[in-house]
Amino acid sequence: MEPGRGARALPGREEAAGAAQGKGRVNFPFPYTPYSIQEDFMTKLYDVLEAGKVGIFESPTGTGKSLSLICGALSWLRDFEENKKQEEARLLADEHNEQDKQQQPTSCSAEASNCQGSAGELDWITEFMQKKEEQAMVDRLKEEQIRRKKREDRLEKIRHNVQLKYASKRKRLEDDETQRLLQLSKEILSTELGSDVLEQLDHEEEELILAEYESDEEKKVGLGLDEDDDDLEEEHVTKIYYCSRTHSQLAQFVHEVQKSPFGEEIRLVSLGSRQNLCVNEEVRHLGAVQLINDRCVEMQKNKHGKKSEGEESEGKKRRVSRAVCPFYSYEQMQFLRDEVLVKVKDIEQLVALGKETKACPYYGSRYAIPAAQLVVLPYQMLLHESTRCASGIKLKDQVVIIDEAHNLIDTITCIYSAEVRGSQLCCAHSQLLQYMERYRKRLKAKNLMYIKQILYLLERFVSMLGGNVNQNPNAQSISQAGTELKSINDFLFQSQIDNINLFKVQRYCEKSLISRKLFGFVERYGANSVVKTNKEKQKMAGLQNFLLTLHQGPDKEAAIQHHPVEVEDGQPKMASPLMQIEGFLSALTNANQDGRVILNRQGTVAQSSLKFLLLNPAVHFAKVLKECRAAIIAGGTMQPVSDFREQLLSCAIGADRVVEFSCGHVIPPDNILPIILCSGPSTQQLEFTYQKRDLPQMMDEMGRILGNLCNVVPGGVVCFFPSYEYEKQVYMHWERTGLLTRLATKKKIFQEPKRANQVEQVLAEYAKCIKRCSQEGGHVTGALLFSVVGGKMSEGINFSDDLGRCVVMVGMPYPNIKSPELQEKMAYLDKTMLRTAGQPPSKMLIENLCMKAVNQSIGRAIRHQKDFASILLVDHRYARPSVFNKLPQWIKERTEIKPTFGPAFAALRKFHHEKKSCYGSEAS
Repeated sequence: MEPGRGARALPGREEAAGAAQGKGRVNFPFPYTPYSIQEDFMTKLYDVLEAGKVGIFESPTGTGKSLSLICGALSWLRDFEENKKQEEARLLADEHNEQDKQQQPTSCSAEASNCQGSAGELDWITEFMQKKEEQAMVDRLKEEQIRRKKREDRLEKIRHNVQLKYASKRKRLEDDETQRLLQLSKEILSTELGSDVLEQLDHEEEELILAEYESDEEKKVGLGLDEDDDDLEEEHVTKIYYCSRTHSQLAQFVHEVQKSPFGEEIRLVSLGSRQNLCVNEEVRHLGAVQLINDRCVEMQKNKHGKKSEGEESEGKKRRVSRAVCPFYSYEQMQFLRDEVLVKVKDIEQLVALGKETKACPYYGSRYAIPAAQLVVLPYQMLLHESTRCASGIKLKDQVVIIDEAHNLIDTITCIYSAEVRGSQLCCAHSQLLQYMERYRKRLKAKNLMYIKQILYLLERFVSMLGGNVNQNPNAQSISQAGTELKSINDFLFQSQIDNINLFKVQRYCEKSLISRKLFGFVERYGANSVVKTNKEKQKMAGLQNFLLTLHQGPDKEAAIQHHPVEVEDGQPKMASPLMQIEGFLSALTNANQDGRVILNRQGTVAQSSLKFLLLNPAVHFAKVLKECRAAIIAGGTMQPVSDFREQLLSCAIGADRVVEFSCGHVIPPDNILPIILCSGPSTQQLEFTYQKRDLPQMMDEMGRILGNLCNVVPGGVVCFFPSYEYEKQVYMHWERTGLLTRLATKKKIFQEPKRANQVEQVLAEYAKCIKRCSQEGGHVTGALLFSVVGGKMSEGINFSDDLGRCVVMVGMPYPNIKSPELQEKMAYLDKTMLRTAGQPPSKMLIENLCMKAVNQSIGRAIRHQKDFASILLVDHRYARPSVFNKLPQWIKERTEIKPTFGPAFAALRKFHHEKKSCYGSEAS
C-alpha cells in the first residue's frame, strides 16, 4: 500500500539527512540552479533554524528571496522530521529490547542485589525514575504515531477516493433541498398569518407553537462533536509560520511554494481575515471589517448557544429570529480542512473551495493548523496576542518567519496603539444610555453595574478633552487647543478613574459582547421601526436625532426633522464606536512605563481625540520570541539593523542568539552606479535641511541637476522628495522660473497623487509614455516622475528596466522631530537605552528612520539580474560615515562620493551610454 502523505519523503530527504550531520553541505532542492548568494542564504537560514536562534536576513528584491526562504526552511523541516522519526524508532526499539531482557531469567540477580547495599538502593530509585520517564515518552510517541497514521490514511483516502467527494457533494445537495423546503414553509406561514400576528399572540397560544427544530445529529455537529474524529485535540506538528504584510504578498508566496520542489508534498494552509475569506453573501455585504466580524460571531453563537432565562422569558412575549450561518457546518469544514491539506491552495482557491463545498474557509482553514507543516498568515494575526490565541495558533517550539519586516517595529506599535475621537466617545455614551434605559428592567444587577462603569469612563474621557458628554460634541468648542502627553498612571488619576478595575471592565466587554448588542440595538432602532410605547418612542427619536447630528456635523442639524438615521448611499455602515473604545481601554492596561496617552484637543470636542501610544514594542514581540523555537526576520532592505537589535530583541534574548546575514545582489557590479553628490553645477553646496531647502538658490540648483540628468538618462527618471509639501513648493517654484517647461522638452512630467486610487492610473500613463518614447524616438526621451519618500510609490512599486533608469533622492527625509509622538519616543529611548558610539539613542532613532526610508525608495530601481540603473543621493550629508554606513551593503560597496558636479555628470553620462549600447532599450 502506498504510504500516506505525511509518510512521503520530501524532496532530497535521503541526500540531505546525512549531510546535515556532518560538515558537508545540505542538499537544497531548487527549481533551477541557484545563484551562489541563494545557496549562502539557504545555508545560513538552515544553520539558524537548527541552532534555534533569531536571524535578521537581508536579501535585495530581485535575488529570489522568497524561493530561498521556502527551499531553505522546508529543507530544514524535512531533515528535522526525518531525524525525529529516527529517534522515535530508536526509542521504540530500545523499549522492545528492554521487554525481551526482562523476560529472560538472570541467575546472578539475587547475588548482585545482596552486594549492592544502601548505595545500590539509591541507584535503583534513580533507575526506576529514569525508566518511568522513558516509558511515558514511549507512550506519547506511540499515541503520536497512531494519530499521524490516522491523519495520513485519511488524507490518502481523500486524494484517491473520488466516490468520497461525490458522497460529500450529494449530501450538500440534500442539505440545500432541505433548506429550500424549510424556507418555503416559513414563507407560507408568514403569508398566511401575517407578520404582526406573531407579536400579538398571548402566552397560552404561544405555548402551542413548535419551537425551532434541531435534530440530535445537527446538535452534535453544531457543537463540533464527532465520535470518530478527535482531530480538534490533535497535537500540533512541528511547523513553520510564515507571515507578511498584505494578502497579495502572501498569495505571491503561496504561488512560489506551488512552483517549488516542495509544492506537491507540503501541507500548507493559508489563514486570512473574515473580510477575505467569508463566503456568506449576507455577511460580506456589510462591508466594514468590524461589522463582518461581529455578525459572524453572533451567527456562530446562535448555532452553539442555548437561550438564557432572559431570552426564554422574552420569547414568551416576542418570537426572536436567531440567524445561523449555513456555511458553519462542522462536517463540511472537516472536508474542507482535508482538501486544504491534500493540495496547496492560496486564498482565492480557498474561497472557491468554500463556495463549492458550502463550508466556511475562515474556520475550516483553522482546523487545518495542527496538521499543517507551513502556515501562511498576515502580520496582525501572528503579532497580536489575542488574535493569535483566538486563531488557534500555538508558537511553542515552532519556527516563525516574518517577511517584508523592514517596518516591523512600526507595525507592532500600530497594532497595540489605539485612538478614539470625541465624537465616538459621545456617540457611545448616548447609545449605551438609551440601551440601559430601554432594557433596565431586564438587565441583571451586574450588567447594570458594568454599564454604569462604562458610562462613567466615557463621561470622564470626554471631560479630559474639555467637553460635556451630554452635549453635542460638534457644537462644543475647545478653549485651549493643543497636544498634551501623560503617563498611563497620570491619565488614570487626573481623569478620576483610577478606582475602576479596567481589567475587569475589559473582560466584561469581551465576555458580554456588549458592543455587539449595542450595535444591534442601534441598527434596530436607528431606522424607522415601530417602538411600543410613546415614552420609548421619544427616547428612540432622541437617539436617532443625536446620531444623525454626529454623522452629518453641526451644519446639518436642520435636516434632522426630515430624514431618518440612515447612512448615506454608498457609504459603509460603521460598527458601534464602543468597539473602538474597547481597544483604547485594553491599551490602558499596559504597564505605565511602556506607553503614553496623548490628549489631542482640536477645535471642537468631536475633532479632539485620545490616543494611546506604545513606546516599547519589544514587550509584545518578546512573547513571540520566548515561545518559538527560532525566528527569522527577513526583508529586501533591513538596514539599519541596529533598530531591530535594540528596540525589539535586546529585552527578550541575549545578543549571542541574534544572527545577521546580508547577501549581495545578482546584478553585475557595473550595472549600478550610486553617487553621493555634494555640490551642484554652480558649485552650490547641496544641503536640504529645513533651514536651507526653501532658499530659491537651493531649488534652482536642484533644477539644474535634473535638467542635466534628463539630457543623458534614457527612459524614466524617478525623483523622490522628502514630503508632499516640499514637492509642491519646488514644483511651483520651477513653474514660475520656466524650468518645468525646459524639463518637459526632454521628459514628460508626472506627479505622484495623494489619493491611493489614482496611483495605478498615473503609473500606467507613466509607463505608456516611456514605452512610446523608446519606440518612436524624437526629442522627448522618456518621463520624469516626482514622488515622495514614504508615499504610495516608495514601497511595493517596481520601477524595473526603463521605468527607472535613474533614481534621485532630494535631501535627507528626516521625520518631523516636532511631532509629540516622536519626541516622547526619543525621550523614552534616551531614558532606557545606552549611548551608541557616543551618540544618544534619540539621535540614532532619527537617523535610522531617515535611512530606512531612503533605502526603501532607492531599492525600487533594480529588480532583476539584467537590470541597470544609476542612483543619485543629492546632499553632502550622505557622505558622513554614520549615514553612509547605513546604506545597504550591495549599494554601499559600489557608491562613489563626488564633491563636485562635473565628475559626477561625466560618470553618469558614461554609464548610461555604455549600458544603452550593451543592452539597448528595455521598456517595461
